[in-house]
Amino acid sequence: MQKITPFLWFDNQAEEAIAFYLKVFKTGRIISMHRRLGKVFTGAFELFGQQYHFINGGPMFRFSEAISLMVVCEDQNEIDSYWTGLLEGGGTEQMCGWLKDRYGLSWQIVPSNLGALLNSDDRNKAERAGAALMKMRKIDIAALEEA
Repeated sequence: MQKITPFLWFDNQAEEAIAFYLKVFKTGRIISMHRRLGKVFTGAFELFGQQYHFINGGPMFRFSEAISLMVVCEDQNEIDSYWTGLLEGGGTEQMCGWLKDRYGLSWQIVPSNLGALLNSDDRNKAERAGAALMKMRKIDIAALEEA
């Protein structure tokens, strides 16, 4: 059992969202779904070994960019796949590798070498990488490395 687990508050579309995330990431599982009055109310799911709990809590609270889920990718194909998948059905692109899916949850789709590029000992190289990143929506690894 994880000591700290993200807990996601959906309006009334948690079951649909979980199925969507399992489709996009092609890994994971539903751990539990508890129903109240015939509708999914709470439960848990897993992606890449990370557990998430959820509730269909109603419209009182909405997701914001104040919290996001970061997906570290090994190559451009992986970035492209998750980026396209999470935008499906009404998501919106944001700057610097961020996007908001159709449920309003914010995601960061980033390459595994992003930290090394932005924190290079060569400050000029790091600044060029940072400047290149600021112009991107979906991250282009080759363009970052070229900068």
